[in-house]
Amino acid sequence: MSDCSSCPSKDSCSSKETNKVESCGKVIPNYGDVKNIIGVISGKGGVGKSTVTGILASILRKKGYKVGVLDADITGPSMPRFFGINKERAKMRKVGEDGVEYMPVSTKSGIKIMSMNLLIPIEDEPVIWRGPVVTSVLTQMFTDTNWGELDYLLIDMPPGTSDVTLTIMQSFPISEMVVVATPQDMVSMIVKKAVVMANKMNVKVRGVIENMAYISCPGCNTKMKVFSKKSSEEHAEYLGLNLLGELPINLDLTEALEAGIAEEYVRDNDLYSLIFEGLY
Repeated sequence: MSDCSSCPSKDSCSSKETNKVESCGKVIPNYGDVKNIIGVISGKGGVGKSTVTGILASILRKKGYKVGVLDADITGPSMPRFFGINKERAKMRKVGEDGVEYMPVSTKSGIKIMSMNLLIPIEDEPVIWRGPVVTSVLTQMFTDTNWGELDYLLIDMPPGTSDVTLTIMQSFPISEMVVVATPQDMVSMIVKKAVVMANKMNVKVRGVIENMAYISCPGCNTKMKVFSKKSSEEHAEYLGLNLLGELPINLDLTEALEAGIAEEYVRDNDLYSLIFEGLY
């Protein structure tokens, strides 16, 4: 952590100290240059946060950006499955007496992935750790991974407003957050807790992606609401956020995920390009 040049918060940091930890309390990667860090958050599990993270990463890479993904959901990691690299394992080397350096696993297109499931020998083995251990390991995964040069590092946030989420918002130099929700009043209420948390932590929130907003009739392409008669715009208004887009329930994407080819499917699907290309 020799300087602040790669920290997304450098322009808003008033201190002239050279050590970023001392100057603003944020931690930055020891290896590499990360320009923008985007957190993808839901506040609730099961709404498709990880899927949206994977889609956004795939579209950013399609546009030519250098992209990485940190799977911050330590106890429920899923990014390796999205990208079909769940049988791969990240490499680690010792640096000096106490330091380590992790080498992320790259997808076919070059997206760099770091996840707990790339560090344990068996992917379905549970991680049974208390909060302080989880936050410590996550911080190490962020700081000690060799990200190289990245235009965007996406962080697949854990659900809820736990101490892990708090650590990321307080200690990581997040550029902004993207919220994922589904159009249900109960979900919106829980997701709003995460939005309020981000506001209290002075973390910028770009807007909300409404996932599973509808299904398309295979015969006439009519959009049919599944979970609520309310529009995505109404739910976004309740959250106090801009609606960035709405995604349908898509069985073809589900099959692509199960086959480990979701990245390729997303890159070739005009729907996702139309929604996500305008974000960044």
